[in-house]
Amino acid sequence: MIRLQRIGRRNDPSYRIIVNEKSSSPKTGKFIENLGHYDPRLEKGKDLLIKADRVKYWLSVGAQTSGTLHNLLVRERVVTGKKRDVRPFKVITKAKVSEGGLAIPA
Repeated sequence: MIRLQRIGRRNDPSYRIIVNEKSSSPKTGKFIENLGHYDPRLEKGKDLLIKADRVKYWLSVGAQTSGTLHNLLVRERVVTGKKRDVRPFKVITKAKVSEGGLAIPA
């Protein structure tokens, strides 16, 4: 799994781009390889440093990317394809269910 790992102080985020095993907990801080870093506070073009050849290698051996990192890689043209929708899913409330006539199986 290739993903972002948050580092930095409170209200001052920056991220490492790391490779870790899917089964390991993100809280441990352990990772296999550091592939770069991302600082969302900087202007575009200066905010992202990626080892593109290593990212392509890990993708070729079957690693998957997180949604946000995939969108960053598409923006920087490291990978091709469409951006993923990473917004959280909407929760259907009971009021909407009763108004809309959606049936919930018992």
